[in-house]
Amino acid sequence: MTGHRIEKENLFWGWYVVAGAFLLMAVNYGARYSFGLFVQPLSAANGWSRSAVSLAASINLIAYALAGIVAGRLLDRVAPRWIATAGAAAGAAGLLLCTAARTPVELYLAYGVLYGLGSAWTGTVPVSSSVGKWFDRRRGLAIGISSMGVSFGTLVIVPLAAWVLERFGWKAGFVFLGLALLVPGSLIAHLLLRRTVPEAYGLAPDGEGARTAADAPAAGSAPPPAPLPSRSILTDARFGMLALCHGAAVMGSLMAFVHQVPYAIDVGIDRMTAAASLGAVGVAGLAGQFFFGWVSDRLPDPKYSAALGYGVMAAGIGMLLLARTAEMLLAYALVFGFGYGCLAPLLPIIAADRFGRRTMGAVFGLLVFFVVGIGGALGPLLGGLIYDLTGSYRWAWTLNLGILIAAAGGVMTLRRRRPASPSAAEAGKA
Repeated sequence: MTGHRIEKENLFWGWYVVAGAFLLMAVNYGARYSFGLFVQPLSAANGWSRSAVSLAASINLIAYALAGIVAGRLLDRVAPRWIATAGAAAGAAGLLLCTAARTPVELYLAYGVLYGLGSAWTGTVPVSSSVGKWFDRRRGLAIGISSMGVSFGTLVIVPLAAWVLERFGWKAGFVFLGLALLVPGSLIAHLLLRRTVPEAYGLAPDGEGARTAADAPAAGSAPPPAPLPSRSILTDARFGMLALCHGAAVMGSLMAFVHQVPYAIDVGIDRMTAAASLGAVGVAGLAGQFFFGWVSDRLPDPKYSAALGYGVMAAGIGMLLLARTAEMLLAYALVFGFGYGCLAPLLPIIAADRFGRRTMGAVFGLLVFFVVGIGGALGPLLGGLIYDLTGSYRWAWTLNLGILIAAAGGVMTLRRRRPASPSAAEAGKA
């Protein structure tokens, strides 16, 4: 049974998938979150306005969200290594082509479109969905650990990119990020993400109660399940509620990320301390990603973990409203960052819980479009618009606080996956 052998393994293969997801998200999101380092150098070197340079990041976000839908659909049909390898190649090409961009439009095509596509195909949709397909009882822990790669990559890759940029220039910085995505990304995909679902290899989710040879399907006899039609997903009230609540939380998080530093400077906190608050959010987020994934396995429904995470984020925003000193800013960053850690693991966890793990790629891809492509894009824009209209961030943070409280309450109304009716079950047996 080539490719579908039943073999005794000392370590359940799902944990190798977790390791691959962690490492791939580390290199991918480390590169994504390094873009802020290039805004000033690109502006100075080419005479472009900072808003023109920053538009590349917005285009990237839209391309990322659209490509995530395709990645999710493909993942329900093919092994994740092929998606991730194509993504690593496209993403690296986009980053390398940034060095040759002579106009903002060329930057938009290279970083915005090409790298946006590549980062989606090496990002949370294919890799978190892959992890979710290998676990049931330990899904929260597994996705929580793999999601820690986002914060780990930010803490490791971003400083390295800053060092390369400082020593060798912004073009060398893009080359470093491109090679960091291409070489490790392709190796990780082929070594650790080459398998599809446990049942295809005679295994059971979580590595417990593995099938015997007599019980296992023959090679090629268990085709992947038919993907859910997009219309069926989009018209499901549970999908709409999850997209709305998680999208609101992501909108609030990105509003804070983009505007917390200028806000801190406005209230008299020095620039270096204000910038360091972003690092504190990342460190706290690392702990939050593990905690909220772990605790979701121990609660009767993962929606309670999401409500808790949104609530902790709201508490952090309340602290930011009162922050006037470096100590208060740090306290905000640690509390908000810990709550922010719920965002990456809980979306795929709840998607699998509500819609099933075998077809979660399609569901998760559509969720990311609404949560990141719409919610994520609105947050920074809304914060900037409120500041321009009022001359203060006070009303932005107040709105953010209300949105997060509403999201915590809304997600509590999320119903579980409906069981099949008795009549349908009997029909299936006939």
